[in-house]
Amino acid sequence: MKIVVIGGSGLIGSRVVARLRQRGHEVVAASPSTGVNTVTGEGLKEAFAGTDVVVDVANSPSFEAAAALAFFEAAGRNIFAAEKAAGVKLHVALSVVGTERLLEFGYFGAKLAQERAIENSGVPYTIVRATQFFEFVGGIAQAATEGQTVRVPPAKFQPMAADDVATAVADAALAPAQGMVEVGGPESFPMDQLIRKYLSANNDGKEVITDPDARYFGIKLNDRSLTPDAGARTGTITFDAWLRRNQASAAA
Repeated sequence: MKIVVIGGSGLIGSRVVARLRQRGHEVVAASPSTGVNTVTGEGLKEAFAGTDVVVDVANSPSFEAAAALAFFEAAGRNIFAAEKAAGVKLHVALSVVGTERLLEFGYFGAKLAQERAIENSGVPYTIVRATQFFEFVGGIAQAATEGQTVRVPPAKFQPMAADDVATAVADAALAPAQGMVEVGGPESFPMDQLIRKYLSANNDGKEVITDPDARYFGIKLNDRSLTPDAGARTGTITFDAWLRRNQASAAA
């Protein structure tokens, strides 16, 4: 098949491209750097010609609510029009587990609007909702840092490796339309516990303070906020295995 991966040079997109090429498919990594701009529509007609599947893992360059909404709305309009013109058979998109539970942070409202637009596009679709990535745990810790303390809640979450996310997205691209599916990591953790482990592994001496009222990017969390429903697909890479691999890569 011919598959176009929008955002194909990013953290997830580059991994999705590699997996699909390894399985013998013709894959176009589409991004502004390769002449494809979903916000303006530039290059979409040419990229989608003869395409069977479009995978969209691109993210808004801004997490500000209005800017993110404008990005997803413009990109969606252009993508769906180009897909219909080209006869694309399947649209696969990456989203976030618990989007509708995270609306205190306006970016997630923009993601929810993106999901609704996909559902109403008329193109067969699979939306892969993933939990947070291990690769973003450091950013979560940084956002919760004040001086030498990191204040985070004990709410459970179930993060996963970017490699597992990419495998799930690639699998969705090669399967019939599934509607909405969820994927998460193989283990769940209280957030404070995982942040402590991450900082310790990176020889960061900041003190982690467990605070049930601490916010996650402005959101008050509970144990359901960031965890998938029962029956969700789970990855195979544990947090400890991911840490060991990252440390080995850093030492190489």
